[in-house]
Amino acid sequence: MYQEIKLKPKKDESLRRFHPWVFSGAIAQDSGMPREGEVVRILSSEGTLLGVGHYQVGSISVRMLSFRDEIIDHAFYRTALTRALQLRQELQLLRSDNNTCRLVHGEGDSLPGLIIDIYGTTAVIQAHSVGMHRDLELITSALKEVMPADQLKHIYYKSEGTLPFKAELGAEDGYLWGGEESDPIALENGLRFYIDWLKGQKTGFFIDQRENRKLLEQYAAGRRLLNMFCYTGGFSVYGLRGGAALVDSVDSSSKAITVTDRNVALNYGEDTRHHSFAEDAFRYLKETPEGKYDLIVLDPPAFAKHRGAINNALQGYKKLNLAAIGKIAPGGILFTFSCSQAITKEQFRLSVFSAAAISGRKVKILHQLTQPADHPINIYHPEGEYLKGLVLQVE
Repeated sequence: MYQEIKLKPKKDESLRRFHPWVFSGAIAQDSGMPREGEVVRILSSEGTLLGVGHYQVGSISVRMLSFRDEIIDHAFYRTALTRALQLRQELQLLRSDNNTCRLVHGEGDSLPGLIIDIYGTTAVIQAHSVGMHRDLELITSALKEVMPADQLKHIYYKSEGTLPFKAELGAEDGYLWGGEESDPIALENGLRFYIDWLKGQKTGFFIDQRENRKLLEQYAAGRRLLNMFCYTGGFSVYGLRGGAALVDSVDSSSKAITVTDRNVALNYGEDTRHHSFAEDAFRYLKETPEGKYDLIVLDPPAFAKHRGAINNALQGYKKLNLAAIGKIAPGGILFTFSCSQAITKEQFRLSVFSAAAISGRKVKILHQLTQPADHPINIYHPEGEYLKGLVLQVE
């Protein structure tokens, strides 16, 4: 039987509304603390069972796996992964021209602390909680059962950068299954991308921008595109297919630029429309002549990784968008994003509004963007809506 943790009086309201986190301040002081990563039963101050979840030392002490009295075993993960796969199949994300998608999105798939991304026949698992790391064998065996045999031949574990105390936990990156002939080339909407799950950011690719890249393609014809913070060049590759007259990719990482160039070559060979620059984004924008570009993408890394950084982040977004709005050609289209979970869409929109107001230019909102359906948002966990985007027309 799982160890029990009792909450303080009146600290169970969020759980009764199915929010999946228990904060450390809600736990009664007389509760015995279990081993980190163990499954625990959560009780109200009156002793009512509220559910089960993974315990972890930190401000978020428990991540809820079920709001029932349930055993977290192989069958639990098999059921959860089956449900997740069925959704992606209904979304038609695993097809002949697209074999890249997110299979499990943490709280959005009722598996907080777990990410699984699919790249061709390789699944990349990433644990963001000690509990998911300790359950890795259960998750892996369930994944093998659930995924069709022709769609899963390799499983790679990539959690060294996401888990605390990785040395003590033994959380080393590496193949859990297969790996000898894993193909790092995956398809997204008919385009080929090199996925560096070994050394790349996140699990190797930013799948969450798939639909937004597709939208940019519709605006690209005849335009001069600047892709800032390009990472592996996703927006650049789509822009080229959309018929852009010019595509400049900018990232401070020379390694990212190398992969961007590789992805362009994978799809178009030596395309003279594309140029890449390993430079600081703010400096590049400052030195860019006004009117050089009429399609700009701003997709920076998270400016605020915690609530204490919100104010500085909002100033950063305002400064960045002001530079882009000021330099874009009349009639230009600006795709601007924030992936900072701590920043709300209202805060981000206000920072962009402030930049537009300071610029003095007329600006219209054409689209309001978010993450795709394979990154679902648990309605009881609004923090899961991390990706915010606006498409602006600047006169």
